[in-house]
Amino acid sequence: MNIERPSLSFWQIWNMCLGFMGIQFGFALQNANVSRIFQTLGADIDDIPILWVAAPLTGLIVQPIIGYMSDKTWGRLGRRRPYFFYGAIVTTAALLVMPNSPTLWVAAGMLWIMDASINVTMEPFRALVGDNLPNKQRALGYSLQSFFIGIGAVVASSLPWILSNWFDVSNTAAAGVIPESVQYAFYIGGAFLLVSVMWTVFTTKEYSPEQLAAFEKSEAHLESHTQKQEINFGRTMSVSGVIGAAIIALVTALDLEKELYLLGAGLVAFALLQGIALWQQAKQYTQNGFFAVVYDVFTMPTAMRQLAWVQFFSWFSLFAMWIYTTAAVTSYHYATEDVTSKAYNDGADWVGVLFAAYNGFAALAALIIPIMVKRVGIRLTHALNLILGAVALISFMFIEDPSWLMLPMVGIGFAWASILSLPYAMLSTTLPSAKMGVYMGIFNFFIVIPQLLAASILGLILKHGFANQPIYALVIGGISFVLGAIAVSRVKLVK
Repeated sequence: MNIERPSLSFWQIWNMCLGFMGIQFGFALQNANVSRIFQTLGADIDDIPILWVAAPLTGLIVQPIIGYMSDKTWGRLGRRRPYFFYGAIVTTAALLVMPNSPTLWVAAGMLWIMDASINVTMEPFRALVGDNLPNKQRALGYSLQSFFIGIGAVVASSLPWILSNWFDVSNTAAAGVIPESVQYAFYIGGAFLLVSVMWTVFTTKEYSPEQLAAFEKSEAHLESHTQKQEINFGRTMSVSGVIGAAIIALVTALDLEKELYLLGAGLVAFALLQGIALWQQAKQYTQNGFFAVVYDVFTMPTAMRQLAWVQFFSWFSLFAMWIYTTAAVTSYHYATEDVTSKAYNDGADWVGVLFAAYNGFAALAALIIPIMVKRVGIRLTHALNLILGAVALISFMFIEDPSWLMLPMVGIGFAWASILSLPYAMLSTTLPSAKMGVYMGIFNFFIVIPQLLAASILGLILKHGFANQPIYALVIGGISFVLGAIAVSRVKLVK
């Protein structure tokens, strides 16, 4: 007898997804203001990408660990909710400290802590939708998450501008001091994040491990991922290790930009992880979390492997936008690089409004995208939305009046809403419930790796190819969106 997950009411799904709005509140404050904080504390424009590396690197480490642990957790608060609870508390504390950073390196450290705690909270939210909803409701669940992400980010991104223009809070300060409008925005964000996540924690129920196991027996379409075969870790270990070591040697010998150390070190670290897994496999010491995660990376479902390329190009574009939009708009549209000037801070505030706008359009797009999927299919819908994002980013170079930059935010909003929902909707139907968390964590690799690559090479590309003009980073991001749209066509969907 088939036992299927029961459908949940709209308000049950609403409560389950509401906490994501709080997470995005903190995430949006980070995206819209961290580059501004770094510049205020003395960072040069070509130093910003490497300072941002803390965020994706933390996600790369934290998400698969939390995913694996949450798959194995069951306590008084359930399976995923303990991670919401404790992650929200630490994130709130980080949001309160971040705008009071006295030095650049303190701010970089707080970004690391903030992103780690956000990842602890965010990863299980993705898995919770797969745990609690039947296949027919998962697209709705992820779209509702996108809706809340949009609403939360609208308010969070525009908070400094709102405080400055509506409540007469100063948006300028002495050199090396973060403006009060940014400080108060982070305080408000911390409180909002804590309340909304706790709402989900205490209003949402989870299925027991026994119930989830019964549901999974009915999901005959899932690929089998039991550990029946040995994986040849040695081949990819040798390739990644040699390339990584060569990059490090060349950077040292030729005195190349130090950002390339990050790329080389990442490849060497990947080789070392495979080496440990190879040793464990030889010793038959495979019943542990480390081996399970590495093994699952190499045996991921086919659709997940194909979606990895879509995510790679999409998130490279997003990271380019988050890092460089403030510098691009203030230098290209407001003609200033003086972080203490009113023009710079007006431009930085306007970027916050633009980020709020694209998140607002994303909230609306989240309501439209399910209709598009029914009309033209999920793959074509995602490809079209990525193309809209590409046109929007490239148009920054051709728009002179900053007030007209609001128009491209429509395209960015559709791309953002699509990225946050459709890849997960395509992926979740291929994942077994027992490994939903760890696979969602591994899927995050293909969000993090392009961000690390962007942190390694974007600054170098701008410095050597575009006279350090950040506007070209947005053009590069637009091209990457196009490549993501092409990659969507290769994804084979489960019926």
